[in-house]
Amino acid sequence: MIVVSTSLIPFLEMNGSTNEAIDFYEKALDAKVMYRQRFGDTPGDAESSLSPEKKDWIEYAILKIGESELRLTDYITGNGYQKGTQVTIVVQTNDKDKATQYFEALKQGGQVNEPLQASFFSPAYGNVTDKFGITFRILTRGHQ
Repeated sequence: MIVVSTSLIPFLEMNGSTNEAIDFYEKALDAKVMYRQRFGDTPGDAESSLSPEKKDWIEYAILKIGESELRLTDYITGNGYQKGTQVTIVVQTNDKDKATQYFEALKQGGQVNEPLQASFFSPAYGNVTDKFGITFRILTRGHQ
């Protein structure tokens, strides 16, 4: 029997200041960097079109703070970057069907920013802003 596991994780979109934020949270919150990937280190050809400055921007980072996680990126989704609105929620599950259920429910009356689909880091990943203006990243654990 497979046990479905789901968790909610805060996700910060920083628009170029993620490295600075990581340093700050390491000191302020005793955060530990569990993972950090720069855009210039991303698999594929996407990094070839980036400016040298943006190659050092963080595509994805995970900080561990106590028993919790904080995720960060310099990538901006939805309606673009506006300071104060860059917090999204990751709904992470180990079940692709559950991820689809969450995505389909959250998009009702909302806006799909990235359709739910397989990616190199997840069998089902999507980004949706619900009818209340809250952005969710739906993520199924595992690799495609």
